[in-house]
Amino acid sequence: MTHNHETNFNKTAVFAFALVAAVAFAIVPDSALAGTGGASFDPVWTDLKEWMQGTLGRIIAAAIVIVGIIAGVARQSLMAFAIGLFGGFGLYYTPDVLENIVTATIAHADKANTAVMMISNGL
Repeated sequence: MTHNHETNFNKTAVFAFALVAAVAFAIVPDSALAGTGGASFDPVWTDLKEWMQGTLGRIIAAAIVIVGIIAGVARQSLMAFAIGLFGGFGLYYTPDVLENIVTATIAHADKANTAVMMISNGL
């Protein structure tokens, strides 16, 4: 009998939490929008990008490659060198890749949308 009471309490607690969350999202819809605003973080992104692609980034990338070379010699394998080399490349090109992914748009998306609608309608 006690187990049934605990189950009802858990269901009530989950329902109450869901209700509070729904009301919170309904009252404050602006905070539920992702990807808007954030201009206050632009200087941080600029600094990180300059560090990664500037002199500091080149020094770190070179250090990664050197460690890869040393590990490759120690293990008598080129894989450690390749991992170090591509780790350095990854460090340098990561800001550009991230910016291209986040700001990507599809050219001619309006025409593609019309074509998809026609195909889905069977016309």
